[in-house]
Amino acid sequence: MENLRRLLPSAASLVVFEAAGRHQNFTRAASELGMTQAAVSYAIRGLEDQLGVPLFHRVHRAVELTEAGERFHADVSVGLARIRKSAEEIRAKGRETNVTLAASTAFASMWMLPRLNQLREDLPEIDLRIQTSVRDLDLDEEPIPLGVRGGDPSHWPRYHAALLADEVVNAVATPAYIEAHGLPRSPADLLKHNLIHLEEPVRRACDWAEWFASAGLSSPAQGKRLAINDYILVIQAVLAGEGIALGWEHLIARQVQSGALVPVGGHVLRTGQAFYVVWPRSRELNAQARRIRDWLIDEGLRDRSAASNQC
Repeated sequence: MENLRRLLPSAASLVVFEAAGRHQNFTRAASELGMTQAAVSYAIRGLEDQLGVPLFHRVHRAVELTEAGERFHADVSVGLARIRKSAEEIRAKGRETNVTLAASTAFASMWMLPRLNQLREDLPEIDLRIQTSVRDLDLDEEPIPLGVRGGDPSHWPRYHAALLADEVVNAVATPAYIEAHGLPRSPADLLKHNLIHLEEPVRRACDWAEWFASAGLSSPAQGKRLAINDYILVIQAVLAGEGIALGWEHLIARQVQSGALVPVGGHVLRTGQAFYVVWPRSRELNAQARRIRDWLIDEGLRDRSAASNQC
């Protein structure tokens, strides 16, 4: 690069040369660039001196590229066009106000949507787009800067990860269900009740067998049961009084706080796993995506602090 600096001390001279060669006229190039004709002529002369060859034939009130000038102009035009395109893309990315977040439908509906008004108040100039999927999207292959994942970050070496919520799982029911069927005070009591099962199609999720095993009990017999493959529908079934389901604390916190759902069974499973906001290591986040990421992290920290104060 040091030799290139000696050969071409000013990138501005290349811009002037490209315009002059395109117009085949120093005056029109000067008008386009906001310079004087004399300044254009001076820049071209300096470039020719550096290269040691004439780039233009000067004829009466006109200029024409020499053979060397034509070859050089073709290369300079291609190089500047690429630089211009890259600069425009970077500038557009920096000004972009849309940020996409990839997440499960459950997270989007139960964690994110109740916070959208707060997000608009805190970051009114940023438009958030939420893209839901039954699987964790590969953010390296998708034009998506941020995602939410549950599990162990050591399994995602291509991603940065910041904690949102620990995985804490309760059994929950409605007050109406408890009034009609009695309050299960222990995990063993739950075996007598209607248990609603989540059958997660792709992502791994804690199930009743794991929850009972953490309480020292065998999983319930596979008899008549209600099984649903969408967590939002699982919670809706609980709210409709169909039975008891597992509730992920960070998703159902608002329903528990309002009294719509009540933890039952006297046991809490802390899996040791957690949910994270993730972003690819392969590219930098723009300013807007960083602000959304930091906002998500702050919301998660606020929730964890509130839960800790209630303990």
